[in-house]
Amino acid sequence: MSESPGGGDPAVVRFYDNYLKCLHNAGIPQKQRRWFVKHIEGFVEAQRGRGIRTLSAANISQYLETIGRRKRLTDWQFRQIVHAIRILYCGLLASPLCQEIDWQYWIDASQHLGSDHPSQARQLTPEELGHLKERSGSGPLNHVRASHRDLLVRFTTEIRARGLAYRTEQSYEQWLCRFILFCKGASPESVGPPEVRAFLDHLAVIRHVSASTQNQALNALVFLYKQVLGRDPGDLDSFVRARRPRNLPVVLSRDEVTVLLSHLTGTAHLIASLLYGTGMRLLEGLRLRVQDIDFANGRIHVHRGKGNKDRYVPLPISLQDSLKEQIRTVERLHRDDFAAGHGEVRLPDALARKYRNAGRELKWQYLFPSTRLAADPYGGTIRRHHLHESALQKAVKRAAAVSGLNKRVGCHTLRHSFATHLLEAGHDIRTVQELLGHANVSTTMVYTHVMNRPGVGVCSPLDIGRGGVT
Repeated sequence: MSESPGGGDPAVVRFYDNYLKCLHNAGIPQKQRRWFVKHIEGFVEAQRGRGIRTLSAANISQYLETIGRRKRLTDWQFRQIVHAIRILYCGLLASPLCQEIDWQYWIDASQHLGSDHPSQARQLTPEELGHLKERSGSGPLNHVRASHRDLLVRFTTEIRARGLAYRTEQSYEQWLCRFILFCKGASPESVGPPEVRAFLDHLAVIRHVSASTQNQALNALVFLYKQVLGRDPGDLDSFVRARRPRNLPVVLSRDEVTVLLSHLTGTAHLIASLLYGTGMRLLEGLRLRVQDIDFANGRIHVHRGKGNKDRYVPLPISLQDSLKEQIRTVERLHRDDFAAGHGEVRLPDALARKYRNAGRELKWQYLFPSTRLAADPYGGTIRRHHLHESALQKAVKRAAAVSGLNKRVGCHTLRHSFATHLLEAGHDIRTVQELLGHANVSTTMVYTHVMNRPGVGVCSPLDIGRGGVT
């Protein structure tokens, strides 16, 4: 920096000189250091005379929440502010607060829901979404989208008319673009079953995709020809099928779940505990609203899960106090957002038109709100959406690494463990099926193969005659 902050005060100049040394030791590039100093200047000024050594973890969290309300603050700028304050307390001040604040959570949670996120994208019409994708880059798929816009709009419209999930819409639209690219830009209306078979062969033989990926591409093209073009796709049984492996889900033991959860803190610990205690999918948990927690009946209402189905899951008794505290946190955030002129949450479907003021009510607020306010990509309204799933995914991955679990552990592993442990405890498989939201019991049957003593409890011959086993 050309001029040290502090207006010539020796103590202040020395403070920032020492901070610059900490930035150097932390590997912060020279050209970024002045911005880190500006962030600390703003942080110190916001305290209005309070010493930064006297602040609590709650004070710092509240400051980050306030910063997160800035309209023009990008994700990377927010992360830079968190880094700047972390280096101040962990490097320069060596404060005990360094251990009390989950800095990585704040960094991971800085990501807002983009326009292509499932919680947002359905607000756009197929035409608007197509224009947005075309402008997102200059790759070959975007060139296909521009050249075949009308067909893709018809395709997406038909998907939505049939109520398919947005993830399905995303994947089907990509497979259609890749098929057109494979056909060297020719319209699917001018090609037929031979080209479809050649494309599926290409995926299996050249690209070495999995069986599920190849089947997804096949389903997308069959949907195109049958439902959009109104043509019979013909006999497609002669293509080379990718080999379908029989994969069993990764399941943690009860002790391993306990160890994993012990390395999570704060909101991440609560969400992960809820996923294991209820068997919910990650996005099902993050999309919960305050009104979905039914303390009186001991259950949680999961709205529009996979397959667009509602269901109830048990509310773990051990999490009730934590969830009540979380609701109080949401209430405080909502009150502060409302005072700042915001506080309106996005409502599903057309409810915002039917109930114009419902988005401002506490019961509709997300149970796990984002750490930041963000502009709605469709209209620019400043809202607080739910936490981005990547925040918990990264937290669980770090916890698994620290725990020393030599398994491929992710958020969905907690759902697998929930189902397996219920079956091990003697619960009926159809009850578990309903709790998981599976359409067929055959899907739930996979967990009978990963129980501690699968089938009839066969004992290894190596253990016969040992430990009382005969």
